[in-house]
Amino acid sequence: MTPSAPAPHVDVATPERVALSLPVAGIGYRCLAWLVDASLLFFFWVALYFVVTLLVSDVLGAFQALSGLVQTLLAVGLFATQWLYWTLAEVFFHGQTPGKRALRIRVVREDGSPVGFFESAVRNLCRAVDFLPVLYATGCITMLLDGRHRRLGDLLAGTVLVREEAIDLDKYTQAPAPVSDAAREPAAVQRPLSAEDVELVLAFLSRAPGLEKDVRQRLGARLVDRVGAGLTDEERAKVLASPEAAEAFLRTRARAAH
Repeated sequence: MTPSAPAPHVDVATPERVALSLPVAGIGYRCLAWLVDASLLFFFWVALYFVVTLLVSDVLGAFQALSGLVQTLLAVGLFATQWLYWTLAEVFFHGQTPGKRALRIRVVREDGSPVGFFESAVRNLCRAVDFLPVLYATGCITMLLDGRHRRLGDLLAGTVLVREEAIDLDKYTQAPAPVSDAAREPAAVQRPLSAEDVELVLAFLSRAPGLEKDVRQRLGARLVDRVGAGLTDEERAKVLASPEAAEAFLRTRARAAH
């Protein structure tokens, strides 16, 4: 049997000099996410149409009675509304639209960093070309030919869609066994972290911004207990004063391991 080709992925180097591999979202994930977003847009336009019918009895007749310039502006406005939907969602929700969030995929730059307004604007502006001649035929062909399943908009914007892999942090964050005051180490001589602990801390730090506030704080506290056994009660209270302080402590511990 011939070995199967490795799945496409994006390699990311973290500030802690640890390499992470992000799996690329294939055409199936992308199509399902698009269907979710397209359905939301469809229901929005249907609801808007019914609202307009309450004000104008003959919507089609009223549209045909408009001048060619106004009709063109309305058509451009229709595209602009959809462009704003995808662009603003990706910018303000860390590379995710509702459809992408449902499928657990997100848009990132080719180096794995968060997508910005310029990249999102370009990739979504190119949807008009990717859609040609109908039903995203151009985009689908480009995705099938590209090794990272990128459509034309992604190629021009320098972006790629990656899948989010769920990690069960709870199985790694069991509360440590109680340590007596006599046996407790001072914070200045904390033991180095194991490779497993470093991987766990970095996985949490990379996903912390997308977690709910209470979950973020709870998991951060449990990780501090796991890797900060030498902290005194006063030091632990300072570290857990805020999620930012806890994550700064975890980041420092992970860096010290390299």
